[in-house]
Amino acid sequence: MIDGLRPYPEMKPSGLPWLGEVPAHWDVLRAKRLLKATEIPVRPDDEIVTCFRDGQVTLRKNRRSNGFMIALLEQGYQGVRTGQLVVHSMDAFAGAIGISDSDGKCTPEYIVCESRVDDAVLGYYSWVLRQAARTGYILASCPAVRERAPRLRYPDLGELRVPVPSSDEQRLIVRFLDWHGAQTAKMIRAKKRIVALLNEEKQAIIHRAVTRGLDPNVKLKPSGIPWLGDVPEGWEVTKLKHLTRFQNGLAFKPSDWSSSGTPIIRIQNLNGSDDFNFTIKSDLPDLLLIKKGDLMFAWSGNRGTSFGSFIWDRDFNGYLNQHIFKLTDYKVHGKYFYYLLQAVTKHVEDESHGIIGLVHITKPELGSVSVPVAPPDEQNAIATWIDGQTSALAAIIQRTTREIALIQEFRTRLIADVVTGKLDVRVLANALPEITDDRPVEEAGGDEDLDEQDATDAENEEVAA
Repeated sequence: MIDGLRPYPEMKPSGLPWLGEVPAHWDVLRAKRLLKATEIPVRPDDEIVTCFRDGQVTLRKNRRSNGFMIALLEQGYQGVRTGQLVVHSMDAFAGAIGISDSDGKCTPEYIVCESRVDDAVLGYYSWVLRQAARTGYILASCPAVRERAPRLRYPDLGELRVPVPSSDEQRLIVRFLDWHGAQTAKMIRAKKRIVALLNEEKQAIIHRAVTRGLDPNVKLKPSGIPWLGDVPEGWEVTKLKHLTRFQNGLAFKPSDWSSSGTPIIRIQNLNGSDDFNFTIKSDLPDLLLIKKGDLMFAWSGNRGTSFGSFIWDRDFNGYLNQHIFKLTDYKVHGKYFYYLLQAVTKHVEDESHGIIGLVHITKPELGSVSVPVAPPDEQNAIATWIDGQTSALAAIIQRTTREIALIQEFRTRLIADVVTGKLDVRVLANALPEITDDRPVEEAGGDEDLDEQDATDAENEEVAA
């Protein structure tokens, strides 16, 4: 059905670089003409509503219950009601804008809006403002209270110029995007389930090989480690700190960054992202560089994805940031060691701590983890066997993950084209069936994929008074 979308027949300049041309019958007005801030009193039973970067606005307990900055005194809190537009004043530039699905209360750092005119559809303007955030328009309009901390107040929001279709057209756009979002979410969930199952199978192969070896008839002995169980008789059990040195990356400050230079390698880059927005010009020690083939361990990241061992597969060098250890001087076969670390990641995750849905482990904690170690003459054979057994699975995982990214990219582009008037959805939206699955789509990876450098700032909504 998407193939049936066509451009509007007549366009005109909007006068805004981020918006470009709009349909000839649309207006472009300041947001204060359409939206007004509310000051609803808090009721005794109101629970906290949170505005997330993926556009979901819901009771905090509906998303997660830990990892928030908790206010000691809820001074200045305001009421929020289902259907209102909520803008996170300190995170609007990153897309924390949406329609509340719940009644509750929120910090004064939120802008809670309702329609100033009868025919303004708040759902449409939440899409428009999120698109404005993606283009950098909101960031450019925000005064900053400190470095990398822009804050959008209602007067700033009110001055933003936004496209204004008719109210009927606004409703049709929202209907189309909600329907497409539900279909996209269903597709992404199915593909993520495939990736999860393939990863489980891959991890089972790795775990069996590095804890039992390749001989199914080998004699076993107790390892003395509850999570590990028995290991082959000829194997050693030792702590990771006796097998390698963990070299810390650096906590780079914004003042260290430059427009060109050596890339700063972040956890998202270990997962394959080509986003190297941060570079540094510095004569740092070579020990802090990683090059192709180097082994690393991300010690703070998302459970099951951004946490664990990685081999750098790029052809250029980069400096590690503070959330990654470089493993040096290890005393075992490199690829075998990589698989050994993968096998113990689940145990390390279970023993770790963290905030905002992340896992975190210190160097002493990681170094104290006991692992089984095969004799030197078996290590290469185990690594080679695992390579052969998991290569096909890895290829399918990589392909499916790329498909998910492409679906998300298409969704993001479609939203931009629809809310800014580049594609006409009116006829199609009128013919759409009712939406039966209202779970939100992770448009750009969602909150779970926040970059680790921004993770501690991801939820500023609970500001201590």
